[in-house]
Amino acid sequence: MIMSQEKASVYFVSLGCPKNLVDSQVMLGLLQKDKYTVAPDPEGADVIIVNTCSFIEASKEESIDTILDMAQMKDSGRCKVLVASGCLPQRYSKQLEQEMPEVDLFIGTGQYHRITELLEAHGKAQELGAPLPKRSYIDQPAFIHSETDPRVHTGPTYTAYLKLSEGCNRRCAFCIIPKLRGNVRSRTVESLVIEAKRLAGAGVRELNLVAQDLTEYGMEWKYKERLETLLPELCKIDGIDWIRLHYVYPDQFSDELIDLIAREPKIVKYLDMPIQHTDDRVLASMNRRLTKEKLFSVISRLRERIPGIVFRTSIIVGFPGETEAEFLALSADLEMLGLDHVGVFRYSKEEGTKAAEMDGQIHPGTKRRRAKSLTSMLQRQSARNNEKYVGKTVTVLVEGPSEETELLVQGRMATQAQEIDGHVLVNDLGERAVELTAGDLIEVEITEAMPHDLVGRMTRVLSRARSPLAQAEMGLRVALPVERPLQAGAGQIG
Repeated sequence: MIMSQEKASVYFVSLGCPKNLVDSQVMLGLLQKDKYTVAPDPEGADVIIVNTCSFIEASKEESIDTILDMAQMKDSGRCKVLVASGCLPQRYSKQLEQEMPEVDLFIGTGQYHRITELLEAHGKAQELGAPLPKRSYIDQPAFIHSETDPRVHTGPTYTAYLKLSEGCNRRCAFCIIPKLRGNVRSRTVESLVIEAKRLAGAGVRELNLVAQDLTEYGMEWKYKERLETLLPELCKIDGIDWIRLHYVYPDQFSDELIDLIAREPKIVKYLDMPIQHTDDRVLASMNRRLTKEKLFSVISRLRERIPGIVFRTSIIVGFPGETEAEFLALSADLEMLGLDHVGVFRYSKEEGTKAAEMDGQIHPGTKRRRAKSLTSMLQRQSARNNEKYVGKTVTVLVEGPSEETELLVQGRMATQAQEIDGHVLVNDLGERAVELTAGDLIEVEITEAMPHDLVGRMTRVLSRARSPLAQAEMGLRVALPVERPLQAGAGQIG
């Protein structure tokens, strides 16, 4: 695989959620540190790595299909080693070894930091014609990267994810994550601040905080370091304009955290807060630490103390035992709550979870009908919510030309998360049109509302994207993006 005179080139595919993407970026950093080069396409790569997801059935299928697609490069390209890493091998390594002979290495969620070591061992065995080392490297996950691990920041320079912790101590009946990722292990405030400063120095102005559950951050230290102590330190970092909180659970929302979000202008008034359901019996069956009363109470408190706050959430329909009356009550509750962005998921029966063994499994057709009904109602609600922006002036982070047409500029308000919450499309740059750069902040007057997107005209440029420091000095950026067929955000329903 790896000749002594020549270093291997690596092509990367990262599937699933933003947390998985951070793992992929750390692996890329470790590979580049050891002088591996990054291939722009799979045909020219010596090594292909697919960092997989296996959270629900659709993500498993996506992962398997992608691995099989990449395996073709062993015949049509120059690929000598195919690696499957992440959640799929962590969950199914023995089965995969039997059914996927095309894959040379299976690396679980607790071993990805050994990527260069394992590739080198495999390559040396190939060169010597010796028996190959074992194919699977799976153990109980214990690793989480720190500020000392190199990380390649792929994607747009102006936005990045910051992973606060790994693993989860919750045991939701539908969720396999604790078995795939282990229990909570948090990074220190110091470690996170150091990495955030590096990202800011590389041009990042939007910081997206991710974990399986942000409110569990620091729990293994009895919350001596917690979200309420981390956020003020991140807000002090020059260059960071927006700090976004993803996966904040409603049952542990402190008054101190509410006051902090309200007080700090850099913390965007947006919360990604998984709910899953509103019926007390269903929530108890899911093993959620929540009741309808508590949910309505925390949302009311947040709206009262943070006017204009925007909510994203996820809902599961068709959970085992969910009655038609409970589903209709859920729909009525969501219409009453009027949340801004709601992802609807059909319950996926996952082996190894408590819910998979429950009686009352719902027919797939019923799940589809309920999901379609709820989605239709929520689309109408989204359209009504967006109407309130017409005539208002908002701040927009420029992303570049629209995905639909280069005649429009595409961007996002602070209340629209990357890849999942729609866009602001700018169709008028004003009389004195200026050249815009991805990462600029502009002021836009909204002129039209659609169910997911808004349309407006630019009134002025607020601030320009900051030029990153020298790439070699920062060690954070490559021009080649990690391919991500499965978009971020859609996979998080925990």
